Amino acid sequence: MAFILPRPLTLAPLVLLVSLMLASVSPPPARALDVDVTRFTLDNGMQVVVIPDRRAPVVTHMVWYNVGAADEPPGSSGIAHFLEHLMFKGTEAIPPGQFSKIVAKNGGEDNAFTSQDFTAYFQRIARDRLDLVMGLEADRMQNLKLTDEAVLPERDVVKEERRSRTENDPASLLGEQVDAALYLAHPYGKPVIGWMDEVANLTREDALAFYRTHYTPKNAFLIVAGDITPDEVRALAEKHYGPLKNTAEPPQRLRTGEPKPIAARRVAMQDPKVAMPSVQRAYLAPAYASGKVSEAEALEVLAEILGGSSTSRLYRDLVVEQKLAAQAGASYNGDNRDSGEFVVYAAPVPGGSVERRVNASTVRRETTRRWSYTPPWSSIWATRAMSGAVDTSPACGAAPPIVNAFSSCPSPCTRRPRQASTSVGGMRESSSGPGR
Repeated sequence: MAFILPRPLTLAPLVLLVSLMLASVSPPPARALDVDVTRFTLDNGMQVVVIPDRRAPVVTHMVWYNVGAADEPPGSSGIAHFLEHLMFKGTEAIPPGQFSKIVAKNGGEDNAFTSQDFTAYFQRIARDRLDLVMGLEADRMQNLKLTDEAVLPERDVVKEERRSRTENDPASLLGEQVDAALYLAHPYGKPVIGWMDEVANLTREDALAFYRTHYTPKNAFLIVAGDITPDEVRALAEKHYGPLKNTAEPPQRLRTGEPKPIAARRVAMQDPKVAMPSVQRAYLAPAYASGKVSEAEALEVLAEILGGSSTSRLYRDLVVEQKLAAQAGASYNGDNRDSGEFVVYAAPVPGGSVERRVNASTVRRETTRRWSYTPPWSSIWATRAMSGAVDTSPACGAAPPIVNAFSSCPSPCTRRPRQASTSVGGMRESSSGPGR
């Protein structure tokens, strides 16, 4: 198979590529990347992907597990992310805290990340050290040792991470509250890091149960990108990962679907740390993995034309021409498993009002009547993506939005990349202002 990368396989595009590959039922189009990609499966069910990149004698070695925050059991939000931390606490062969030190002593770097859909661990290192890091990663896939002496202090680390990254950041708090209001049923409504009350009650037993259920070869992907051949990767993968036994049958990923939105929802927040208000509307939209062919691509182009730069429609209208806003734009995130989000936002100048301008009817008008060049799909997909929010809403003469949110969010109130539900008609709106 062949896939296309227009620039070097640095970590960010590699993560995006892999997330799209793993989220998709079928592989990306063969001509999408100018790179030969090899895929094979070990006897224990572990899938392997090899992406060659000969520009430097280095490799990126990644293990992705098919489990994320959206797969956590009820009442245990944050356990996927917590276990990610605990995976560095050692095995019989590798003492606690030594994993990263060994990688660093060999000239490499390592880290890990958790999303709603996946948990991944990676090392970037010289190609002749691939055997080493593959052995380290295979060891902790099945031999993790946890004690309360290691687990409880790390739980405090996660709680402090939540305080610093979420509770002390008005933008993150707004996003978290809006997500909770937006998703009535789908697990994307809970934060990846977890709710503080639930994180505070996570235990060693919770972590080990989650580990034994999900951290098994059949539920994992091995991704190796860099100066390496598929045959070399196969030999090392069979040496280190091949002998591993499955500790459990990976559970089916059953996620409650989001019901059709029938009522407006509004979130209002003020915060003394924010001096400039902002308003935001976000719509549940198709994703690359869940949408029909070309839907996600159309929304990518729509976001760029509508609000992707200082020459975009919204920016020219609200900032340049009417001078109502200091900033305005739009974005689309479609690389999640279940669905994506389309976001429109603006930060009004003092005395300016942009709420009525940043609404669904404006989005539809700006993408059809004022388009210099109208692709065949533009008005169809723009209307379809916004349809649940534009036809009957009392606020904008259209359908009731899912969420109107007013809160303290630093300008511009852009949304972080976020997994979302599959509903096309769903909409979320948010705005923010200084605390009183």
